[in-house]
Amino acid sequence: MTRYFITFLMAVLFSFSTASANIGEDGLHKQDWFSTSFRDIADDISEATQEGKRLVIIFEQRGCIYCRAMHEKIFSDPEVADYIKANFKVIQYNMFGDEEVTDTDGEVLTEKTAARKWGYIFTPTLVFLPESAESGKQVSEIAVSTMPGAFGKWTFLNMFKWVKEKGYQGDEHFQKYHARIISELREAGKLPPAQ
Repeated sequence: MTRYFITFLMAVLFSFSTASANIGEDGLHKQDWFSTSFRDIADDISEATQEGKRLVIIFEQRGCIYCRAMHEKIFSDPEVADYIKANFKVIQYNMFGDEEVTDTDGEVLTEKTAARKWGYIFTPTLVFLPESAESGKQVSEIAVSTMPGAFGKWTFLNMFKWVKEKGYQGDEHFQKYHARIISELREAGKLPPAQ
């Protein structure tokens, strides 16, 4: 009886530990597949492109319940995490951080002044960047898409897919793309019918 109880207790504790994300010294939730860089964004875009990936900057802040939910519910889903890891280079920024950042227009800022300059006020905010930096323009001017706030799995994953497929260059707005993908998943029996 005791052996079964210990086994059960270990299984419960393991399930809690795998559901929670690691928290760094800066108080932000971390994924082991996030990239580190010298925060020269033009260089980061170039490196991501050379790796066959796209650059995404994620702004987060200490104590953000939506950031925690993104890490624990969305990034913990293997379908989401595997897709992002295969196709994107993700660099985390602290909305109120003091690390030095070089904007694509050459201006040197801190993370918090960059967020303010680019107009990002929500956490999490995901900034999807192009395959090359346009000279003289800042991040907010060259971003191909921005996702402010936390969303459910399919909205989140579909935004990454839409960017990867360069949907922003076509006529199908993200909302229509997302609706079409959800409809296709329902028709294939991979999602429950709409109610």
